[in-house]
Parts: sequence; C-alpha cells; structure tokens
Amino acid sequence: MRIGIPKEIKAQEYRVGLTPAAVTDLVLAGHNLFLETGAGCGSGFSDDDYLAAGAQLSASMASLYQDAQLIVKVKEPQAPEVALLKADHRLFCYLHLAPTPDLTTSLMASGALCVAYETITDEQGRLPLLKPMSEIAGRLSVQAGAHCLEKAQGGSGVLLGGVSGLEPGHVLIFGGGVVGSNAADVALGMGAKVTLIEPFAARRTSLDAQFKHPRFSVCDSANLDLRSLLNDVDMVVGAALVPGAAAPKLLSRADLSALAAGSVLVDVSVDQGGCFETTKPTTHLEPTFLLDGIVHYCVANIPSAVARTASQALSQSTLPFVHLLAEQNIKQAFLDNAGLAAGLSIAKGRLTCAAVAGAQGRDASDWLKII
Repeated sequence: MRIGIPKEIKAQEYRVGLTPAAVTDLVLAGHNLFLETGAGCGSGFSDDDYLAAGAQLSASMASLYQDAQLIVKVKEPQAPEVALLKADHRLFCYLHLAPTPDLTTSLMASGALCVAYETITDEQGRLPLLKPMSEIAGRLSVQAGAHCLEKAQGGSGVLLGGVSGLEPGHVLIFGGGVVGSNAADVALGMGAKVTLIEPFAARRTSLDAQFKHPRFSVCDSANLDLRSLLNDVDMVVGAALVPGAAAPKLLSRADLSALAAGSVLVDVSVDQGGCFETTKPTTHLEPTFLLDGIVHYCVANIPSAVARTASQALSQSTLPFVHLLAEQNIKQAFLDNAGLAAGLSIAKGRLTCAAVAGAQGRDASDWLKII
C-alpha cells in the first residue's frame, strides 16, 4: 500500500500523522511511505529523519495525494484537502463530523473511504485513539485556564493554588472521563479546589477512590443547584463526550450570569460542537474571547501546543490500525476487527456512522452492504 503523510494545514496544527519510527515499522512491513515536504517539522522531525526511516518525499500536498492511496493525518481535512480526495483514497484521521454537516457532505461527495480516530474502539469498548489526546487536552486545559485567569488576559486575577491564609481557586469540571480526570489531577496539583460532575455512579466511585483528596469532590448533576455552584467557581472545564455525536450543552448563556466577572470557561469538547452554549472555536494564536464578562478558551486543537509529545503518543496508538487499513481487502479488515469497523464514517458516498447521522438528521447506511 502507498501511504501518505501530509502536512497539516489547519491553523496552528503542528502535529504529524506518523512519526519516523512508525514509518520504519510500515516500510519493514512492505509498504511505500510518502511524506509531504516539511510535514514533521512542527513536531521536531526533519525530512532527513523520514528519509532515513525509508520514506519518500512528495513536493506538495497535491503530489502527496496523487502518490498515496491511504492518507494518514491528524485533523479533519480542510477544503483544499477535501478537493484532492478521490474515490480510491482511504482517509484516516480525526474527523469530528457531528457538528460539521458541510464537511460530511463534501467527504461523501469525494467517494473516499473515511475512518475516524475518535470512534475506533478496543475490546473493552474504550476509545484508544482518543485517549492519548484526551489525556493531553485534559492536562493542558487547566494550565491554559490558569493563564487565562491572569488579569492581563482578561481574567479575574485569581491564583488557582492560592497562598498562605487564603482559599484556593475553585475549578468545576463537567465529565469524569479521560479529559476530566486529567484536568482534575492537574488542578489538584496546582493547589485548587475541584468539583467534578459525573453522571455515572460507578465512575463517581472510581474517581473518589482515585483522588481521595480533601479539595476534591464528585457529584451527580441530579438535584444539583448549578447556579449556586457557579457562584463559587473560578474556572469551568467542559469535558463531556458522547462518542461520535455532538457534545451535550451543559451551560446556557443565561448561566454565565452566575459566574464572577473574569471567570474562565475552557471547552475541551469544542471539536464536537462544544458543551457550552456560548462556545465558538478559537485558535492558538487567538485562543480566547470575552462574552458577558467571562473569558472563553475554546481552542479546537489543544494538544497541538505540545506537538512533539502529542505526535509521538498519537502515532504510537494509530500504528496498529494503519497496518489494518493498509490491507488490500478492506472489507475483510473491518470484518476481522470490530473496533476498526466502529471508526468507519463514510464509504462510497454513504454515511455509515449512526452517531453522526443522528446529529445531522441523516440516514446511516450499513457498511456491510456497500463495501
């Protein structure tokens, strides 16, 4: 199989789909690897690193898409990339289609087979390709939010950890999955008080056992006086996830009035449409906006801030599935691996992901009947 690694063109996206170590592995398996010139530079990997690993260089994005059959990248394709996709391409990346019906339509029109990192599952039903980036995003969310609390950034001027004789700042986290638990870990490490809202009782028990900290509490949203809680918090982290589907809206614009001026909202769910009504995507160069006196941090590719670590973690996780997608008989690959099949979003012009279809009011097709 001819496998291509393009240079990401989404704003401030410095990650790369496959590292040189992964290229070496795939070359040894008999595949031909093509790298768009400079694709790894943002993550600290030079073209020479890839050449030494056995890759060939493609001088442009257009030539890369001509050279390759399987495209392995990080973020959802932008319009110039979609225009290069053909029916014989296999695309493997984060797609986050639920909140982007126009992208869904364009990918369907391309005829390409599109597999999403974020809905692939393992034998326990977990999301192994979402986990490493969720860990990073969760840890960075509090780090970024603490910076946003600084007065010069429009924040309230609260130090999360406090100082002797003063109460620490208070962080509220929606969702106790990978993002939420990592956010809680960092917030506690910074000395903050943490309240985490988690709907599942078993997970609440697990989180209680994990943290066992006097500054940590976890609760259900049922019978919760959210407005009263918001009166006491300095930062809210949105970490709610419904795999493949649009994120649930957990804070309305009216709820912002319960927060103190200069409080910070960090929406890690922005890729799936965001879990705050007031969310709109931002970039690393312009990461925040102020609305109703509240600082919003809604960067749509948070892990790119630590691109080298993120690329290494992502490539390590995706590599086994790249091998599977490089099989000539793709239908058999899906039949043999239900977790891989769970990632299939679009095939032969048809939408196959039920969660995306539900979010967009479309019909989902049975992939077995169209591949």
